[in-house]
Amino acid sequence: MVLINLVWEDWADQALGLPDYATQGAAGADLRANFTPDARAGLTLAPGECRLIPTGLRLAVPDGYEVQLRPRSGLALKHGITLPNSPGTIDSDYRGPLGVIVMNAGTAPFEITHGMRIAQMVVAPVVQAAFAVVDALEDTRRGTGGFGSTGQT
Repeated sequence: MVLINLVWEDWADQALGLPDYATQGAAGADLRANFTPDARAGLTLAPGECRLIPTGLRLAVPDGYEVQLRPRSGLALKHGITLPNSPGTIDSDYRGPLGVIVMNAGTAPFEITHGMRIAQMVVAPVVQAAFAVVDALEDTRRGTGGFGSTGQT
């Protein structure tokens, strides 16, 4: 198990609790909208609109890991609510506020309320690569075949 250290922003509503896993087998921990006291009424996202939603948290991800922010499938299916940069990455050296970029890709306005589960976070290992320029790349069966080149299933 990986330990993610968290601190609350001074203004945050700590009664909302920390990110948590809804089930024992869940890969992602739910994140909640945690609006500042003057914005606790929430907000309405118009179709096509993106907003940065605060969580009231800062976190320290251990070296060798990242936190990925992903849409919640129910919000995506039922309302078109997604994260346009999904998966969003929180690097191990970032210590700023944890916010979630939320987009309404649906056709109707969507209300984000204080305490609503808006995204999920997945902790994942990171491997950094070394990069080298070479004279040629080895051949493969696929070769230079791009989008759609492997056929349809």
